[in-house]
Amino acid sequence: MSELTFEQMLEESLKTIHTGEVVEGTVIDVKPEEIILNIGYKSDGILTRSEYTNEPGVKLTEAVKPGDTMEVKVLKVNDGEGQVLLTYKRLAADRGNKRIEEAFNNKEVLTAKVTQVLDGGLGVVVDEIRVFIPASLVSDTYEKDLSKYAGQDIQFVISEYNPKRRRYIGDRRQLLMAEKAEKQRQLLERIEVGDVMEGIVKNVTDFGAFIDIGGADGLLHISEMSWGRVENPKKVFKVGDQVKTFIKEISGTKIALSLKFEDANPWKNASDKYAVGNEVTGRVARMTDFGAFVELEPGVDALLHVSQISKEHIEKPADVLSVGQEVTAKVVDFNEADKKISLSIKALNNFEPAGNDNADEAVSVDIEAAGAGE
Repeated sequence: MSELTFEQMLEESLKTIHTGEVVEGTVIDVKPEEIILNIGYKSDGILTRSEYTNEPGVKLTEAVKPGDTMEVKVLKVNDGEGQVLLTYKRLAADRGNKRIEEAFNNKEVLTAKVTQVLDGGLGVVVDEIRVFIPASLVSDTYEKDLSKYAGQDIQFVISEYNPKRRRYIGDRRQLLMAEKAEKQRQLLERIEVGDVMEGIVKNVTDFGAFIDIGGADGLLHISEMSWGRVENPKKVFKVGDQVKTFIKEISGTKIALSLKFEDANPWKNASDKYAVGNEVTGRVARMTDFGAFVELEPGVDALLHVSQISKEHIEKPADVLSVGQEVTAKVVDFNEADKKISLSIKALNNFEPAGNDNADEAVSVDIEAAGAGE
């Protein structure tokens, strides 16, 4: 028997490989566009950048280093130049597909970095599998601009798994909804009517403001924003404001809030300040054909009936008064139970209703002068 040459013995000692086979290799060299691996074969394996990953911006020289070991799949045993072509991303994708399938079946929560911000949602990569999270499933509230999620690690579940169409849909919204529901449950267990709560304004509408009180949103209705009159909540609050409120009512999961703290109730000492016979000063807040409502202080309005404006006949309050005008009158009726106060300028000794051209002057001139102006 003839003796084998050294080259023949070396070749026989090397393993044989086949296309599609998974092999383990050791990194020999790393270049910007390819990785060279010793896979125990007579030729080294070549792993190009495009076969390493789908993630944009990855630098091979930073991702791996000589001496690292990695499992790869054989694409071609001979590329025509005696080199073995390898792929890492396809092996990772095969395993990633299995990973996504298991996560889908088990409703597992996955975590991945946002690699793409698209017009219709976000793109993430899980073990070389691209998962799309539609904009409607990114948050539990509408978000027009999703750019803030770029590069962030986010959690989600797989809501649709269709490997044949390569359709993998993620859902972050249901996690946020579940978390919110749990926080709401815990909050409702520990709060009660009358509790003072610190919150942050989440949304402002024409009828009120929704305030996050740490687990649930409470509604601060426009009528509960002040003891005085609030015309437009958007002029009082803006999103992000910190507010100290108290719980007025709890109905199921609905929480009604209020800023009308009792210690600031203007009617608390009203019986002394606005006793019958007292002379008071206020500003005309609004008018009707039958009279003018005078704001004595925020939360306390009094009616100045048209018949009590002057001893002379007046068709309507707007003929002699204007909104914002300061008037001085006497309290002629006080009803604390119904929170009603009636005023009279006629009851003063000397007065004259100031015209619209003198809106900021007090009504305090002789009645005959008022009559002379008609």
